[in-house]
Amino acid sequence: MSAELPNVVFVLGGPGAGKGTQCAKIVEKFQYVHLSAGDLLREERNTEGSAYGELIESHIRNGTIVPVEITCSLLATAMKKSGNNKFLIDGFPRNKDNLDGWQKEMGDKTNVQFVLFFDCSQEACMERCLQRGAAGSGRSDDNEESLKKRFQTYVKDTMAIIEHYDALGLVRKIDASQSPDQVFEDVTKAFE
Repeated sequence: MSAELPNVVFVLGGPGAGKGTQCAKIVEKFQYVHLSAGDLLREERNTEGSAYGELIESHIRNGTIVPVEITCSLLATAMKKSGNNKFLIDGFPRNKDNLDGWQKEMGDKTNVQFVLFFDCSQEACMERCLQRGAAGSGRSDDNEESLKKRFQTYVKDTMAIIEHYDALGLVRKIDASQSPDQVFEDVTKAFE
């Protein structure tokens, strides 16, 4: 039965830990489809006439977490559309509510293979995000104030998710303070 279920790898780590960079490499090497919860939400926010646009923008601006039903529905739609059965879900679940919502909406429709956890210090992450913002990332949340809020949310909420999956033996922890190539060597080992 589980062979028919789409396989999911959750990709978690602080803002700027290198999730996007590494996901692009995983897609290339292991043929997963990369779904970024944040990108899907930003895309939905910018979709004209979206029922959720304004709500999403207010959560993004405040560094808070969008209601899980919205995120799950966007993820489910993207998974169906892709026609693939191997997914990297980046930046989700970010808190207990996300996890409960995922279990409820998607738990029996997917097979969670493991959680890829990019471990990186707040200082390194902040520096990377501020550089990304200065380089014109176009993200309304790549500024010091939003980043501090995002980090508080991450430490307060996301670490509990990592601990939950760790207790199930499903976390593969990567030292994300290394260079992107070194990080990818560790990522490759996690997938093999």
